[in-house]
Amino acid sequence: MGVLRTIAVILLVYYVFKFLAKLFAPFLIKKMVNKMQEKAQNHQQSHQQTNVKVGETVIDKKPQNKNQSNNSVGEYVEYEEVEDENK
Repeated sequence: MGVLRTIAVILLVYYVFKFLAKLFAPFLIKKMVNKMQEKAQNHQQSHQQTNVKVGETVIDKKPQNKNQSNNSVGEYVEYEEVEDENK
């Protein structure tokens, strides 16, 4: 009898959760969408405040002129391809 009661409780919890999810899911999704829209609008407004004309190229940071070579890679070794004589 305990097994049937456990299965009944599990099914009851499952269907209650399913019902509540259907009830509250639209509200939660709407709230998430509104939050994402606010973020996008704030991001767009912050970029519009830079007073950049359309088509104009803007460089935010000037690159440093350091010509560094990576000599720690190793030596270059020449090689020849060896053909297999058994072919």
